[in-house]
Amino acid sequence: MQPGFWHDKWERRDIGFHQSVPNELLRAHWPALGLKSGERVFVPLAGKSLDMLWLAGEGLRVLGVELSSLACEAFFAENGLTPTRREEGAFTRWSCAEIELLCGDVFALESAQLADVQGIYDRAALIALPPEMRRRYVEHLSGALPAAVRMLLITLDYEQSERQGPPFAVSADEVRALYAGWDLSCLQTVDLLERDPRYRERGLSRISDCAWRVCRS
Repeated sequence: MQPGFWHDKWERRDIGFHQSVPNELLRAHWPALGLKSGERVFVPLAGKSLDMLWLAGEGLRVLGVELSSLACEAFFAENGLTPTRREEGAFTRWSCAEIELLCGDVFALESAQLADVQGIYDRAALIALPPEMRRRYVEHLSGALPAAVRMLLITLDYEQSERQGPPFAVSADEVRALYAGWDLSCLQTVDLLERDPRYRERGLSRISDCAWRVCRS
């Protein structure tokens, strides 16, 4: 999956992955990470997610990374924020108050840019990547992030043969394999098929969201 795939989606406004309200699993389970006001949260593949506003509203400093400049521009414009911009190596840094977005490729991130991160919120990154990229993604960020970091990871699981991603299915077994050596806890699983019959109409036999607490120390 090349960067052009995502640039094209934003240019066509084909962004069904964008949620119009802060994620309910984020609101329910973020306290499980135990982060304090003023600490830094990293949001990979952030898009224009309203979850960043929610996190900032909890007193946290938010650092997102997003490939599309259209997404970065939309996030600030749609929320009435006026950012400053400056070039920073392979990225353009958009900043306003407690929220900063690095516009560029997540695989170009270096440890210096993530040195003050205490928490991670991944709702849209892992499930956006095909299987061959997920291991690379986890290994790259694991090497760039500080040694002690805590993450709220939200995954989607369904029969991959029944639909084409993204978002891709990431099973519990794959989460455990990708984050082997980390402390993993499944906080909640939500049966989306039971909640919304339209998934069955689309040919899915099962589909669920899972919130994970993922920590290393």
